[in-house]
Order: sequence, then C-alpha cells, then structure tokens
Amino acid sequence: MDLRQLEYFVAVAEERNFTRAAERVHISQSGVSAQIRALERELGATLIDRSTRTATLTVAGKAALEHARAALAATGALAQAVGEVTGLMRGQVTVGMVVGCTVTPLFDALASFHRAHPGVELSLSENNSDTLLDAVRAGTIDLALVGTATSPAGLDMLTLVSERLVATVPAGHRLATLDPITLRDVCSEPLVCMPPGTGLRTVFDNCCTAKGLAPTPEIQAGAADAIADLARRGLGVAILSESMAADYPDLVSRTIDDADAPALLALVWRDANRPAVRQLLNHCRRAFTPSAGS
Repeated sequence: MDLRQLEYFVAVAEERNFTRAAERVHISQSGVSAQIRALERELGATLIDRSTRTATLTVAGKAALEHARAALAATGALAQAVGEVTGLMRGQVTVGMVVGCTVTPLFDALASFHRAHPGVELSLSENNSDTLLDAVRAGTIDLALVGTATSPAGLDMLTLVSERLVATVPAGHRLATLDPITLRDVCSEPLVCMPPGTGLRTVFDNCCTAKGLAPTPEIQAGAADAIADLARRGLGVAILSESMAADYPDLVSRTIDDADAPALLALVWRDANRPAVRQLLNHCRRAFTPSAGS
C-alpha cells in the first residue's frame, strides 16, 4: 500500500467517476483503475462498486475512506512541519476578501508572506462576507477578510477596524445640517446600501430592527465607490462606515446617532494549525499593527 493508491482512491470516492478522478490526479484513467485494484487486492476487499456509470463506495470502501483521508492529511502535515523548520514551506493558502474592499495592509501582508515563503501558492477570492464566512467554515478558504456585525460562530477572529455607520449625502441635502441624525431620519429617505450578505448591511439592518424600523433600500451596490457616486447624483442617502466615507470629501458624512452597533472589519479563520496559515496570520498581524513588528 502506498500514498498514491490512497490519493487515487479518495479522488474516485469524491468525484464518483474514474475519468474525473484521473483528470484530478493528472494520470490516465487506466492508471487510476490499476492502482485501486492493486489496493483492493492488498486489502482483500472491493472498495469501489463499478457496476453502474457512477463509481460508488462499497461498505468496505466507506469504512476505508475516512482512514485514507486521515493518512493523506497526516502526510501533508508532516511535510508542512518539516518545511516550516527547514524554511522550505510548500502548499497552498486560499485567502478571501470582501468585494470592492481595497485594504492595503492585507496586500502588504500577502506580498511579505510571498517573499518569505515563495513555495506557497497564494490564491485570492472575492465575495460577500456571508459567503466567505461559510467558505472558511467549510475549509475551502483558509483565511478571510470580512465585514461583520459580531464574532462569527465557530471561527477565530482578529478585529482590525471597529467603526460607526454614517449617512453620506451631497452638501445641499437636508440631512447635511440636521443634528442629530437618527435612524428614523435616515430611513425616511431613499437609501443606497450594500447588498444583503455584506457585513455593513447586516449591521445597518440589525440597528434598524432594534428600533422597529424596516427600510427597503432603493438601490444596492457592492462597492463603496458606486454607493458614494449614486448618493452624489441624488439617488439616495449612502450608508457607509466612517473610513469608507472619508474617501469622499466632496460629500457630507454624518454619524447616525442611534446606530450604536459598530461595523467590524476582521480576519477570520478556522484552523491555524497549518504552518502556512499560521505564518500568513503573523504577517497580517504585523501589517495591520506595524508596531507589533518593531
């Protein structure tokens, strides 16, 4: 029994098809089939039912699958641990980031990590915060920069930014001089907001619900630039965070007095035991808190 046989077995079990499994492991279908038959002969049991077009696991195959995955994971962890010690870290880290959020310290962290560990392949994926959180929980993304209203269940979190919601309007708008501005004032106007599933929208909706309000935004956009431009053109009051609004000095931004819950920008992860993930987290901490590296 060798690790290639276990890898091919797991690929067929997960793909449920010999052709797709062969494409996944980059060898011929006949090679995959031969290696799995050799594994079955060694174990003395049939693992894959080949009687239909879909490759399904036998009872023995189901019993073997968990152990095969564990053996492959242990081998990967061994290679990573040795790589960390020798400075030759290998593998892949997938990083998620909220759509339309250009966060320079994150890019600095990715660049410094790449220089320190060029053998690790970095992959960056953009999506809304709810989707990214689900992906981190599922293990398809290792580390994500998300907007959130609270600490997400089942994940570790490092808060990078905590700030209030603001209403952003052109200088001539009635809210530009109203003092104070409340959620009821804001909700009486057409609104331009982030879409559901984003951290900023979740915070806004939660604050409104707490006050018995149920606004329906006129327009939704996924990027702060688009939201600000729509507000600039008089299409609605933009709901942004303080740091987002600071990028648009031609607009007036007013803190919403009774929107008490802060909008959080945070790094989230599920498993920092992998050396590459742990090292990337260290680079992120240094990038977002420069004094920590001095």
